[in-house]
Amino acid sequence: MARHDFEPGKLIVGLVLLGGCAAYLAAADGRLHFPSYLLLPVLVGGFCLAGVVSSVTFAVRRRRGRLGDRDDRPGEPHPRGLS
Repeated sequence: MARHDFEPGKLIVGLVLLGGCAAYLAAADGRLHFPSYLLLPVLVGGFCLAGVVSSVTFAVRRRRGRLGDRDDRPGEPHPRGLS
């Protein structure tokens, strides 16, 4: 089975949704009382955070990819002395 890249944005989305579901179920059970209109802005904020994290992850991976290509240019010796 092929390994997949770690996607922290997807992890945050999953945690936000699980937290929202847990809060909604706790409110339905009577254990937690909060205004129902509060859940939507919290979820939107969590999704925005996940988007920012995904964008930063993409930028870091793209930059690392560019730096890695620099080492593999033809005609230049490998920095570690490998052929």
